[in-house]
Amino acid sequence: MSTNREKKYKEIFEAIMGLSREIRCCSRDEALCQDVTFHQFVILDAVAEKGELDLAALHGILSVEKSTTTRLLEPLVRRGLLVKDRALHDSRAARIVLTGEGRETHRKVWECLMGFFENINRNIPQGKRKEVLEAVRLFAEAMRKAAVECRCCQEPLKRIIT
Repeated sequence: MSTNREKKYKEIFEAIMGLSREIRCCSRDEALCQDVTFHQFVILDAVAEKGELDLAALHGILSVEKSTTTRLLEPLVRRGLLVKDRALHDSRAARIVLTGEGRETHRKVWECLMGFFENINRNIPQGKRKEVLEAVRLFAEAMRKAAVECRCCQEPLKRIIT
């Protein structure tokens, strides 16, 4: 392996490690606010945005196994933040809707996250926000495509990234 090539790939590796280290708050099963984890908030936010959501659509949004979706969803149902019932279009499908308490919890967690996002925004050089966000989106998409195309990656890695 040439030194320049190795250096280039080492820089990508270090960028991935840095991102991984800093976004752990988004992948842990610990509550970030209002006793809601990041992934549970993703569920609340998706349902709040759509008004109602079927379980199949939620699997796609979360990009996780069905059992993981259920594991994330059930505590929200038990707490009365979401109602899960039969979909109107198909009695075999489940439909998810926010309750009043769910809407209020979504609002409070969103306020908490906005403070976090404001801190991130404050640490991006002025005038670079749009450029930085676009670069992160491009990098994430490149990682997703690389995982799908990679013949040497094991299946679990491909599932995590895609």
